[in-house]
Amino acid sequence: MSLLRRLALPVVALTATAQFSTATATATPATPSAHTATHEIVTWGASADRMGEAASDRGYRLVVRTSAGGTHLRVRLSNAFGDRPLTIGRAYVGVQKEGAALVRGSNRPLTFGAERSVTVPAGETALSDPLPGRLPAATSLVVSLYEADAGGPATGHGMAMQTSYLTAGDHVAEEGAANWTGTTGSWFYLDAVTVRTGPDVGAVVALGDSITDGWQSTTDRSRRWPDYLARRLQSADDTGVEGVANEGISGNKVLADGAGQSALNRLRRDVLSHPGVRTVVLFEGVNDIKAHTGVTAEDLIDGYRRIIDRAHTAGVCVVGATVGPFKGWSEWDASAEDVRREVNVFIRTSGEFDAVADFDRILRSPYDHERILPFFDNGDHLHPNDTGMQAMADAVRLRDLSCDRGAP
Repeated sequence: MSLLRRLALPVVALTATAQFSTATATATPATPSAHTATHEIVTWGASADRMGEAASDRGYRLVVRTSAGGTHLRVRLSNAFGDRPLTIGRAYVGVQKEGAALVRGSNRPLTFGAERSVTVPAGETALSDPLPGRLPAATSLVVSLYEADAGGPATGHGMAMQTSYLTAGDHVAEEGAANWTGTTGSWFYLDAVTVRTGPDVGAVVALGDSITDGWQSTTDRSRRWPDYLARRLQSADDTGVEGVANEGISGNKVLADGAGQSALNRLRRDVLSHPGVRTVVLFEGVNDIKAHTGVTAEDLIDGYRRIIDRAHTAGVCVVGATVGPFKGWSEWDASAEDVRREVNVFIRTSGEFDAVADFDRILRSPYDHERILPFFDNGDHLHPNDTGMQAMADAVRLRDLSCDRGAP
């Protein structure tokens, strides 16, 4: 049955040629011929972080919104912050109908090395076997995981701005919602989804803090600025970039661990490990500045340079995003503003970034450049509302994301 027939519903945007074969009952590794003239790119991502205590015999039904379409879907599971092995008893992937309910006939089992279960060592990740068939762009994908045996710290992403679902026991193969009565605003263990696309298609990663993570955007509506950017890319015909991974962590800093590992310490895992990445948009620094820990503009600039150097070594371009205004936030003062201004001069004029996204210029009030424009302010004077998120995405020049440094 074609995916088009299954998904003749308003919850998923489809192309007329979308197909997702179900001839194979289980996922099997793709043959070399299936990969001719294609390569793998990330279509969804979320930064791994330390969560609370892991629980055994629990099911997670995780709802994510993909960006690029493609074939041979794979999911990456992370036990990056676990202190012992994590066993996932079964994993399925389907398409959301409504809430925890899936589109009938869409739920399919995943395998890992041709096995239905997988044990992920502490600090490691596991990648599923490719699932045959085509996945359309902008799909409300549902990954269901049964955590058979776990303990110690769980790995996940705390602030998803998306409702996912919980259950006791193994109900991952079910397409109905009856047993999925618990809810969560976090993602557990899932940190990436990839597809295969044409060799001329690439991906971009948004590396940031709570603004990138989507704080104060509308929950369950995919209105973070990287979501709006993904929509622009889907409708553009003059760029080869289609995949978008949102690697924002609320409270994150460039230089110091705290709310997640620092941008420097998580760069490899959250950006450079993803396949098909051409460009990273680096939008961090306000948390380093407003924390008043003695971080200077020179310190932040040195951190930016280290990220640029490491990304360039990996063949990835870096778009520098200016730090937005935050006067009116409790931690703002004139000294912090001086650091922000100096950092933004570097981002705009140094020429060390491959391109610049001037979010500060877009978000600030024309009457007071130290304040966010009230029309874009969610009320706390730091985080943009949905309208501000869209304005940020619209400020990114799409041609800058197609930058090519000959990534391996």
